[in-house]
Amino acid sequence: MNSVTGMLSAKRHQAEAVLFSNGQRNCRGPNLIAWATLGAAVIALLGIAPPAAADPASGQHWVGTWGASPSDGATAFSNQTIRLIVHTSVGGNSVRVRLSNLFGPQSLVVGSVHVAHSSAGASITPGSDRPVTFSGASSVTIPAGALVLSDPVDLDVPPLSNLAVSIYVPGNTGPATEHNLGMQMNYISTPGDHTGAADLPVSATAQSWFFLSGVEVKTTTPPRAIVTFGDSITDGYCSTVGANRRWPNVLAERVLADRSLRNLAVIDQGISGNRILHNGLIPVFGPDALARFDRDVLVQSGVKYVIVLEGINDFGHAAPGTPEAVNADDIIAGYLQLIARAHERGLKIFGGTLTPYKGTIFAGYYNDVGEANREAVNHWIRTSGAFDAVIDFEAAVQDPANPLQVLPAYDCGDHLHPNDAGYKAMADSIDLSLFRDDD
Repeated sequence: MNSVTGMLSAKRHQAEAVLFSNGQRNCRGPNLIAWATLGAAVIALLGIAPPAAADPASGQHWVGTWGASPSDGATAFSNQTIRLIVHTSVGGNSVRVRLSNLFGPQSLVVGSVHVAHSSAGASITPGSDRPVTFSGASSVTIPAGALVLSDPVDLDVPPLSNLAVSIYVPGNTGPATEHNLGMQMNYISTPGDHTGAADLPVSATAQSWFFLSGVEVKTTTPPRAIVTFGDSITDGYCSTVGANRRWPNVLAERVLADRSLRNLAVIDQGISGNRILHNGLIPVFGPDALARFDRDVLVQSGVKYVIVLEGINDFGHAAPGTPEAVNADDIIAGYLQLIARAHERGLKIFGGTLTPYKGTIFAGYYNDVGEANREAVNHWIRTSGAFDAVIDFEAAVQDPANPLQVLPAYDCGDHLHPNDAGYKAMADSIDLSLFRDDD
């Protein structure tokens, strides 16, 4: 039993009674993490805004169309413009952005921000560039640990399209809040404010998103969004850079093609290397899932559904017998907390089974104990009834001839992460009827 879960195990029975008071099957883990009561305090301390309400004057609503969960980075900028490319899910007739200084060591001065339709590379579509303001001002200072929400920007945003968000920082930022390993090429300029430039003068590129944590659009339909919550497999690691072939992207394509789903957004909140019960081994792997669930899921504009696919790194990143080693019951206890917190907000939460990883090239990641724990977790997800539904990602990508491994046609080569075809198989395995319930 690890020290954190051990301290709180006495609260298990009370929490489980709440979880299953509606008649769900009671499948108990020995180390229930009793952190749900901290949610409101965390939101207040971090300055996280609640989900946006409808605009009563226009009858329109804000909904998240894109997201990137922030983590602690190491890159610093000074007198530079960062042009970030984001791929929308739903479209709208107005847009606004969220900038985060959550992990910044100091106040962040943002000199200017522009948003435009992305053309190719670091270029934007002529005529689409719009300046962005914050409380009416073209510049904004974001305190350390805080975020800001921009004013609405009048710009038609097509669904499944690329936007360019350009951020100019005039002074030294210190280590930037970032989302690492985003599988999207982003651009860093030569010195100066180039936020409105049609062709950004590029000095460097990166596959991280810096400072930008969310993009929202205003729509005439009631806001509904799916948040996909997980690790590198949800973040799309090993997919084709810039092609938007992560499984949440493919899911967005599927739901938008289905008119009965009424403009349903998909917000990807995966972080490569993320774990449920411990912070990432390195800062860019982010805070643990229990710590970030409120900011990355519960306060997302329009959220109605959550898909959880996380836990494999808890086994792979801590060998049996090491201080952070966990077992299946620990992971199940963590899931129960996520379920309780989602249900408290009226959200439906779906559990994704953990995908195979035997033979992975990452030294020390796979072992027989971890595999036994993975299988036990998957059995619980499938049979407990604790989640509102099960999405069997394991079955979608495993090799029928070698069920402990990813099908070679779906393997990106590291025997842990799917390739584009594997991510498509995962998205295609999701039953869209899960999202057809009445509001």
